[in-house]
Amino acid sequence: MYEKNAEHQQWLEDSIARLDAAAGTIHIQRGEDLYLSAALRIPEPVLAIVAHVSHGKGMAGAAQLSKTAVQTCNLQDDKSGNIRPGAKAVGAQAAIAIPLLSKAGDVMAVVGFAWQKEGDPAEWVAQAPFPDKLAELTARLQAA
Repeated sequence: MYEKNAEHQQWLEDSIARLDAAAGTIHIQRGEDLYLSAALRIPEPVLAIVAHVSHGKGMAGAAQLSKTAVQTCNLQDDKSGNIRPGAKAVGAQAAIAIPLLSKAGDVMAVVGFAWQKEGDPAEWVAQAPFPDKLAELTARLQAA
């Protein structure tokens, strides 16, 4: 299981409601790997798989390596190689993994969202006030 962070969980729940998303996660980088600190509507078997994400694996790992958002318009049909079988088990379609960077440009965390519809998740997360919510979480992580 993972170490749930209450502050991260609240931020994630608020963000999922604002984005009308179906599910989401927050992974914190420790060393080279990512560790789950918050999750909503992720099936138990998937939680066990994504509690620890090895460096560069899956969507979160791809975002970690590229330091840019990684997305798919349909998890179920994606052929990029970034989507792991566990992600498909969430039952969602569109998804995005967004790295949060320190002032020095290092990855501190990766937040992920999934929707029950196809479309362009980058467009959805670019809508106000969500960029401010991302900036808020980034500032909290930098201060920690």
